[in-house]
Amino acid sequence: MTTNETPWEPPLAGTEAEHLIGALERLRTTFRFKADGLDPAGLQTRIGASTVTLGGLLKHLAVQEDYAFTTKLHGKPLGAPWDANGWDGDNDWEFTSAADDSPEQLYALWDDAVERSRAALAAALTDGGLDQSIHASWPDGRHANLRRLVYDMVEEYGRHTGHADLLREAVDGRVGEDPPAGWQPESGHFRLPG
Repeated sequence: MTTNETPWEPPLAGTEAEHLIGALERLRTTFRFKADGLDPAGLQTRIGASTVTLGGLLKHLAVQEDYAFTTKLHGKPLGAPWDANGWDGDNDWEFTSAADDSPEQLYALWDDAVERSRAALAAALTDGGLDQSIHASWPDGRHANLRRLVYDMVEEYGRHTGHADLLREAVDGRVGEDPPAGWQPESGHFRLPG
């Protein structure tokens, strides 16, 4: 049940699109809650032998948002800010280069990418719904549909929100499955869903 206190909660009995977007928004919000309000040291905290950090995850998921809802959806190349940021083609670039970014830059990258993705997804749903073919295709020429793209983003966030759970607990002990009722971000300009 979605309320003003928990606008990230998916509907109890909505359409397929409402549930799918609700699941994605809940994961986005939970991820952002886990990454919120940290200084450079908090964003660069690592656990054990892993090189993954919350700062790296913010940047990685920002790239994934833009890649999914720009390149995979429409076949367009990544534009700003990715076209002028020194990406060298290394698959770990966003994770390693995040150490050079300020918290303000990292929150802005992710917050802005989510806003672009929300707008692109809303337009695509209006233009053809979940069954429409998107640009992404397999070697045999079969194209994925929008449903597959959104499910892939839910999977991406599911994986990395689990990483964020562990990292944030290591930083300052913050735990919890979802943000508490009434949560608002401290940093950046993330807009809650709804």
